[in-house]
Amino acid sequence: MRCYLQAFLLCMVFIFFSLVYVFNQLASTLEDRDGWGLKEQGIPGGRSHDDGHLLRKRPGLAGRDHEEGLDRCKSLSVSYWNPYWRLPADVCGVNCLLESSLRERSSSPGNHHADERSHVAVVACGTRLEETLTMLKSAVLLSKKPLHFYIFAEDDLHEPFKNALDSWPRTAQTKFNFTIYTITFPEENAKEWKKLFKPCASQRLFLPLILKEVDSLLYVDTDIIFLQPVEDIWALLSQFDSSHLAAMAPEHEEPRIGWYNRFARHPYYGKTGINSGVMLMNMTRLREKSFKNDMTTVPLKWEEILMPLLQKYKLNITWGDQDLLNIIFHHNPESLYVFPCQWNYRPDHCIYGSNCQQADQEGVFILHGNRGVYHNDKQPAFRAVYEAIQKFPFGENMETSLLQPLEASLLTTTNSYCGRASHLFTKKLKQSILSVQQEVTQRR
Repeated sequence: MRCYLQAFLLCMVFIFFSLVYVFNQLASTLEDRDGWGLKEQGIPGGRSHDDGHLLRKRPGLAGRDHEEGLDRCKSLSVSYWNPYWRLPADVCGVNCLLESSLRERSSSPGNHHADERSHVAVVACGTRLEETLTMLKSAVLLSKKPLHFYIFAEDDLHEPFKNALDSWPRTAQTKFNFTIYTITFPEENAKEWKKLFKPCASQRLFLPLILKEVDSLLYVDTDIIFLQPVEDIWALLSQFDSSHLAAMAPEHEEPRIGWYNRFARHPYYGKTGINSGVMLMNMTRLREKSFKNDMTTVPLKWEEILMPLLQKYKLNITWGDQDLLNIIFHHNPESLYVFPCQWNYRPDHCIYGSNCQQADQEGVFILHGNRGVYHNDKQPAFRAVYEAIQKFPFGENMETSLLQPLEASLLTTTNSYCGRASHLFTKKLKQSILSVQQEVTQRR
């Protein structure tokens, strides 16, 4: 009897290892097959246009391999409140075990393809559709390297975004792909997070927890206009030292008109605070770091610190999630890379006269039209740039149909301080346009 039992156990062990071997061989074969691809499906109501590259785990590089082929598990926002093993059956089905193996293999050394894409995220709610499309358009017009857009939007905006981006000419569409996501907050506090500052604005805090397979990301507000290629700010990731995990610009250059140093009722970064409208992140490091804080002697992970921070300071914060970021980096200043104001140029930099020295020298790189200045008459120079990008027809000559009309329009805004500094708005834009046009000419 004992011999039979031993024989039975040996058979079971043999069968187990045989199955493991067969599975690994299958995974390896499928992964290496020509034409193999993993086609990402968006969450309900979403859609993915992605032909990118395998996941990179080095700073500044990220992505997935998506070609035509096997349907993978549906993509869903996965975070600490919705772990992978709790996904519903229609989201994570028969291919999930295989996908998990492939994902692990793809992140191992030696299996990477170069990923030249810049990964850009934006959050759009309410009436921000047209403003967001104009921001995306400025990125596509001036960038030479491919882009991937992660668009977080309310459900009723999904179809308008898809229709608008699909209507762009093929020459533009070849420069980018996009994925649309539903706005997602932790269930137990969703209403509180959504109402913080502006509708959906605090979504940016949860991007490292939702986009778990993205290594690095550039978050921008909807009211951003790129005046030079996205890859130029993306390149700042290479300037991060080993402690840096995010980059932002100061809220103010001039302390006498600063908000945080005069009015804040909570800790903030540096002398004048930071502005989160343009935020470059190494999200792998964000997920891995334990943050010092003033709530406990124990450092907390990103997913652990957000809710306690809101509960402690919610009666003292004015600018919502930006204030929470200021508090976090006040206690962890070594983790922040501060880039110059020309990368996040706002009306505050010229409303009382120019106070951004880097822009005075090199021009404005990214224009940030906060406080609704693209849609009112308070800052006509900002509005002129926005409308020039918005109205520019794809396929036209950017020098004659975009730059020259914009320069003429800006001449009519010199009655304001920002209008007198508007030559800074076109300084870098002109260089960017000429560079793109030269590349187009060379390709012909």
